[in-house]
Amino acid sequence: MGTLRYAILGLLNRRDMSGYDLAKEFETTLAEFWGAKHSQIYPELKALADEGLIAYQIEISGTVLEKKVYSITGSGRAALRAWAEGQLKIRSVPKDEFRLQLYFSDCIPPRRRIALLEPQLEQHKALLDHLRENMAKFSRVPPEGEEEFSDYLVLLGGVMREEGCCAWLERCIQLCRQRLGEN
Repeated sequence: MGTLRYAILGLLNRRDMSGYDLAKEFETTLAEFWGAKHSQIYPELKALADEGLIAYQIEISGTVLEKKVYSITGSGRAALRAWAEGQLKIRSVPKDEFRLQLYFSDCIPPRRRIALLEPQLEQHKALLDHLRENMAKFSRVPPEGEEEFSDYLVLLGGVMREEGCCAWLERCIQLCRQRLGEN
């Protein structure tokens, strides 16, 4: 199975949801580390239902609006558990257009390179601030075994990733300025 399937099974393992609810989770909660579009989610829901890994009930909202509310089945829980317990191989580095741009920045004037780096740093600082605000919802490390503990671990990884990225960008700017004799 593709990884999107496990993301959907994991969300449904936490609570029953409509396709719209699932899409919102991908846009908010999971957006920091995993993305999916409506056009990916709905075909995957159909496939999971066809395979018996999820089930759905049709609920009426208002007078005519129908929506499917999905829930995980026992088979779906078993598949999710097997995946969650498996060892994953490290993936190759994801595509990063900015790093590619920086790699080939030897073709532009040195000051322009700094002008590329500084906005990147500001964007990463803003993301770091956002992640730290999210981290503030935890007054302490949640006890192991709770859903919040898993959320905490991933959020901690996001904070540390962005701290590292900001440190790298700051160092790149410093090195560029040194080469220009500015430091």
